[in-house]
Order: sequence, then C-alpha cells, then structure tokens
Amino acid sequence: MSTLRSYGKVNEFDQAMLQADRKKTRKRIAIICFSFIVLAAIIVGALLGTIRTSKGDTATNDGGNSPSPPISTSIKAVCDVTLYRDSCYNSLSPLANATELTPQDIFRLSMEVAVSEISKASRFFSDDNTTVSATENCRELLSLAIDHLNDSLSSTTATNVEAVVDDLRTWLSSAKTYQQTCIDGFKEINDDSIDNRMKLSLELTSNSLAIITWISKVTTVFNLNRRRLMNFDVPRKEHQWRLHAERVLAESSDKLKKKADIIVAKDGSGKYKTITEAMKAVPEKSKKKRTVIYVKKGVYKENVRVEKKKWNVTMVGDGMNSTIVTWNLNFVDGTPTYSTATFAVFGKGFVARDMAFVNTAGPQKHQAVALMSTADQSVFHRCRFDGFQDTLYAHSNRQFYRECDIIGTVDFIFGNSAVVFQNCNILPRQPMANQQNTITAQGKDDPNQNTGISIQNCTVSPYGKLSSSLRTYLGRPWKKYSTTVFMHSNLGSLVHPAGWLPWTGNSAPDTIFYSEYMNVGPGSSTKNRVKWKGLRNVSEKEAKKFTVKEFINGDKWISDAGVSYKSSL
Repeated sequence: MSTLRSYGKVNEFDQAMLQADRKKTRKRIAIICFSFIVLAAIIVGALLGTIRTSKGDTATNDGGNSPSPPISTSIKAVCDVTLYRDSCYNSLSPLANATELTPQDIFRLSMEVAVSEISKASRFFSDDNTTVSATENCRELLSLAIDHLNDSLSSTTATNVEAVVDDLRTWLSSAKTYQQTCIDGFKEINDDSIDNRMKLSLELTSNSLAIITWISKVTTVFNLNRRRLMNFDVPRKEHQWRLHAERVLAESSDKLKKKADIIVAKDGSGKYKTITEAMKAVPEKSKKKRTVIYVKKGVYKENVRVEKKKWNVTMVGDGMNSTIVTWNLNFVDGTPTYSTATFAVFGKGFVARDMAFVNTAGPQKHQAVALMSTADQSVFHRCRFDGFQDTLYAHSNRQFYRECDIIGTVDFIFGNSAVVFQNCNILPRQPMANQQNTITAQGKDDPNQNTGISIQNCTVSPYGKLSSSLRTYLGRPWKKYSTTVFMHSNLGSLVHPAGWLPWTGNSAPDTIFYSEYMNVGPGSSTKNRVKWKGLRNVSEKEAKKFTVKEFINGDKWISDAGVSYKSSL
C-alpha cells in the first residue's frame, strides 16, 4: 500500500532552496533529539536511580534540602504505565519494604505477584467440578505461564534486564496468551464462570508486560539518541549476524539423516516405528546438543506431542509428500481447539524439515488443528500443514516458517505468536457450503504484547478448484489488537477486493494493526479495501519492523537451525 517517493530534477535556485531547507531541518532534528535526551535523563535519573527511605524518615539529597520521594511514590510512577493501575499499586505496595527500589526491582516484584496469583488460580482446576478437557488444558496452560514467568525472573536475576528485554517481552506475552487460551477453552463450551477467577492473574501479568515494555522504550531511545548526538561509530551486532547468516548454507536433509541420533521407520528399518516412541528417548532440557530424529517416508497415524522439557529437537523427513503425520481430533467430537492438534510442539528450539502435518477430520468437524506450536524459537522448513478450519495454530512465542505449504479454509493461520512466514504457499481450499475463507485470525489482546503475523514473499493461490461464488479474505481480527501484515507477496485473484472480513458486525476495532506493503498480483489492489482505521499504510521503515531481524530477533537462532532465510526486506 506504500510506495517510495523520490525527488525529480530541479533547477539551481530550487536546489539551493532545498539545501537550505535541509540545513534547517537538520538543526530542528538536533534540537529535538537533545531535548528528548534531557527529558529521558530526567526520567531515568528519577526512576532508575536509587530511592532511599525508611519508615518515619526520608533521605535528603546532597544539598540536604529536598527529601527523596517515598518508595510508594516510585511504585505509583511505574504503575502509571500499566493498563491496570489499581491492581498494580495494590499488589506491590505491601511488598515494598526495601530501603532501595528501582523500576527493575518493581518489575521483578510484579512478576512475583503474578506467579503467586496464577498459582492460586491454578488450584481451582484441581477440582472435578468443571468440564474435564477444558480443565486439563487450563492446568497445562497455567503451568506453562508459571514456567515463563519463572524463566523471566531467573533472567533478571542472572543479568541486566535491558540485556534480555526481547526474551522478557516474549515470555510475558506468552504467559498472558496461555491464560487467555484457558479462558477461551471454557468460552468454547459457553462457560463464562472462569473469567472472574482469572481476572486478577491476567491483570498482574499484563502489568509486568507493560513495565518491561516501558523500561525497554525509555532505555532504548535514550541510548540511541545518546549515540547519535555523540557520533559514536558503534559496531552493530545485528550486522555481524546478517553477514554470518549470509555465509551459512542450509544443511542438506541428507546430511542430517546420516548423522541422526534416532531413526523412525514404519517398515521396521529404524529403532522405532512411531514418532511418539522416539520422543521418549530424547534427553530432557538439552541446552547445547541437538537431537536429530530422522522419520522415514510413510504415513504415521498418531497424535504427537513434543513435551516442554524436550529442547532442541530437529526432526527431518523424506519430503512434505512422503513423511506424513496424520490424526483426526476435532471440536465437534468434543475436543477443545487447543487439544485438536495432530502434532503439538512445546519444547523450545524445535526444528522440523521435509514433513507433512495433517488433520483429516474434514470441514464438517470445524476446528481441527494439524500443527500447534507454542515453542519459543521454533522453525519449520519445507513442511506441509493440511487441514480445513484452524489448520496451523501458531500459538505463542517466536516462530519462523520457510518454503512451507499451508492449506485450509476458515482462520487457517491463527494464534498469538510473533511469527514470520517467508516464501510459503498459502493455499485456501473449498470450504463447506455457506462458509467463507479467511486466511488469518491473529489473537493479540494486549497492546504491549510483541506479537503478530508477518507474511513475507509468499504466494496466495487456490488449492484445487474453488467455486466462483466463494469469497476469500486475507484475515479477520480475532482479538482487539489483532496484528497482521502481508508484504512483498503475490496475492491471487481469489482474494476478495474488500481484503479483510470483520469478526462480528460491519467493522473492526480501531486498535487493530493490519497492513499490505508492496504486494503484487491480481488480488493485491487496495482500491476497494475496507475503510477501517486499523488498516494502515506503512513506510519502508515501518515494514522492516515485521521482518526476521526486527520482529522476532531471529538472525541467530534461525541461522543456528541451518535454515535459509531473509533477514530484512
């Protein structure tokens, strides 16, 4: 939707005027930057500096005239950046008994109270007074939320907060998504009783996310402008990673197969006949060594889970049309959407190559997931995801898909992860009668979550013959802050001129972020798109925010996975 604009030729007088204007502009920018630095310094000095206090007494400054503000004032100042100020202040004030407190200390306290509240909420699900499947899912989801908060606490203890801010924002975003998925599972069966029980834990998690987002913005802008003003020539680590990534060639599947630690084969030529059996042999929490599993060609009819303690697993098959994992769990037959996945990935650092994941339930069974990943830094290369409604559940954390085929009908790419799809084939198919195709349904429900769906250099075309009356849309906003971007992609004529479909009613919340950037093909014209405030025209700079480098901070972990990728635009 955005295009670059350049100046044409100008005469000498106009050129002189243009140069004078540029000098004035540079001067104004310098003044603005300096002013911002002064303001940031005041904020950082006031809130990142040490605040000393004791009950009944206040410390004084060097001049001995002005008392420092009490700790409660510091907490209030930090809580003011959250969405739920009252719950923030009320939960943290009783714990503020230290003589020194910084926003980083307050951030840690906010996570501690969130863990406590989620643990309290999870005890409700040990009872047998609710639907069994939804209850079991909530136990697992809240356990994952607690794990992510504890990982965040450990990281802030081990190192400076600013050094791990991307991880912290990702894990806190996911912790909130896990809780929301628990609630959504009950709403699927028209049970709203869980909302009040989860309300405070959701608010406290959101508060932690808001605080770390604010700390990140203040320190980032301050350090960036400080470097610019002082004209530092600092080597960029990102640039180094880009050069490294360009040197790395994707390791061939044949080489991976030869050095596989575990071989799975239906014909008995491997150690295991099922993937589920093979997963039991994978060591837990392997930080340094990858476990490579070679799954030989065949159709594996099983419901597979890569459990959360199975880290750094690489699974390679004989091709997306040769090694196929298939099952048929679905919503209509009584399984919550979250649990319908044929293949579910929880263990971080998972990589799949040259495989297919299929849900054979069919369109009449509605929600039926082929693959669900909630694994941080998961990568899928040359894979096929085949289903109808809700085919690919990119649930949470950071994910990357390259040269994959994704087939489906309603909301068939959905979830609340930070995910980039590159060079993929997105293939809408014929749905049931009276249904419309929607490619994406993104689930961001908090403005501070660093999540969204980014579709880059992909092709949208039909899977088989589609009826002439069928409408296919790029997506619809599942949650209030739904975020989806299509860029540099080829959109076929099957894409409806309106582009996007409301979730309910005739419009969408103003808070969504939807964009189309420099796409091509007969379905890429934006002339007759819906007139939503949340449908944005973006610049090249804004589009770059949705690339591997900036959106999922993926240069290192994707390169380490041995998968080719494009870092930026």
